[in-house]
Amino acid sequence: MPGYKHPCRYCEALIDKDSNVCPICGKDNPATPIRCPRCRTPIRKSWQRCNVCGLKLNIECPFCGKETFFDSYCEHCDKRLLVVCPRRRCKTKQPPISENCIKCGKPLER
Repeated sequence: MPGYKHPCRYCEALIDKDSNVCPICGKDNPATPIRCPRCRTPIRKSWQRCNVCGLKLNIECPFCGKETFFDSYCEHCDKRLLVVCPRRRCKTKQPPISENCIKCGKPLER
């Protein structure tokens, strides 16, 4: 028996609650709450800072340079808010929450 469908948080299409990718818009994590990229606490789009770790939730998009809410995708250019460590041996994909890589500690290129 199929379960109840839930709206995708990006395009509002009705999808299965355990979907990892929206079959309509193609974006990741369409049925999960928005979480702080640093501490993973659920956050709301209207918040300026995370209520647990204090991370500023409005950032400059590393791709288009416009200010956007720190969700999975930029509100303006629609690119995934991830940067890749430039170190050849690391290449860790991560949210742009600091100037240095979360794995190796080397400076990130922006």
